[in-house]
Amino acid sequence: METVNQKDDCEACIIHADAVDRARTRAKELEGNTIIRLSDIFKVMGDPTRLKIIHALSSGEMCVCDIAAALGMEHSAISHQLRILRNMRVVKFRKQGKEAIYSLDDEHVLELFNEGLEHARHG
Repeated sequence: METVNQKDDCEACIIHADAVDRARTRAKELEGNTIIRLSDIFKVMGDPTRLKIIHALSSGEMCVCDIAAALGMEHSAISHQLRILRNMRVVKFRKQGKEAIYSLDDEHVLELFNEGLEHARHG
């Protein structure tokens, strides 16, 4: 098979006004705090331990001790990561007696995770 060596940069400087207008229109969706919030969500979900927690919670509610046992980690380390995830509204918790029972905040979290996982497996 012959390998074609192509540059990944435009060699012709042509502005396509329709494409620029389309991109500018879409960019308005990201104005204000939206782009910052989106960036923060991806930063939080960019940590392997937090992704493992999200994956574990995708099977249903779990207490902190169960998450720690499932991931083979210390309770304090899991609590720290859960606090970060909770502050970004990726997970939520409820108290059941002395236990803190965690779950994913909503279906969007699982959709983000599953889309990223599918893309990672595809590549």
